[in-house]
Amino acid sequence: MHKILVTGATGNVGKHLVSSLAAAGFAVRALVRDPAGATLPDGVEAVRGDLSDPSTLGPALRGVESVYLMWPGIPVEPRTVEAVAGAARHVVYLSTDVTDLAEGEQATWYHQEIERLLRKSGTDWTFLRAIDFATNALAWAGQIREGVVSWPYGQAARSLIHERDIADVAAHVLTTPGHHGARYLITGPEAVTHAEQVRIIGEETGREVRWEELPPETARERLTAAWGNAEFVDGRLRAWASFAETPERVTDTVEQLLGRPARTFRSWARDHADDFRQ
Repeated sequence: MHKILVTGATGNVGKHLVSSLAAAGFAVRALVRDPAGATLPDGVEAVRGDLSDPSTLGPALRGVESVYLMWPGIPVEPRTVEAVAGAARHVVYLSTDVTDLAEGEQATWYHQEIERLLRKSGTDWTFLRAIDFATNALAWAGQIREGVVSWPYGQAARSLIHERDIADVAAHVLTTPGHHGARYLITGPEAVTHAEQVRIIGEETGREVRWEELPPETARERLTAAWGNAEFVDGRLRAWASFAETPERVTDTVEQLLGRPARTFRSWARDHADDFRQ
């Protein structure tokens, strides 16, 4: 039976992917750090492993045909990618909106390095380049509860994608032929500004929430203190400034693959209303 290994199996995307595959009758194995503490659907096999340590992956990779690979932001471990690619006929990697790296070219995102390793591996691969997650809006939860969101670039228009759409696309690509070598850029169905996102979240949670424009320099100080990475903060601020001028790209890839439109940001906010109320 076609056995599929899901990494990040209890995460925002992985938990939906595992449930979808199991409900469809596929043999699913979940890579987790603590099998005893993992909440998984009935019939899903939990196997201990750590992507940062390739020596732990043997039992998880044994007998699998396909792997859904997400990388949890840790330093790239080439031996892990090599082990995954060596064990599976097809690897579906959750990436982001990046360009291919040439041999010897310096990576600016770890996603680029992992993509390059997979391209060189000899196994079939598919890249799901998710432009950005709607779940990042949960960073506003505390401010939503207080009724004011102070953030820069209220007119930055983002095409954020619902994590369930990522899972649905991943399930489709893992279980149907014809996706080797594809680089799918997946987005939400529309570009919604930061300020509009806040308004929609307020409506779906039943709270009155207003937007307060935060000057970029103030935002840089606050976000650097919170995130601890000034270079990353500067990159985010530059991106948001660009999206205030030119909305983030919107693709119809989800609809082309699944035969239905991608979920809207409002549907995401409705699904997560309780997360903003708590």
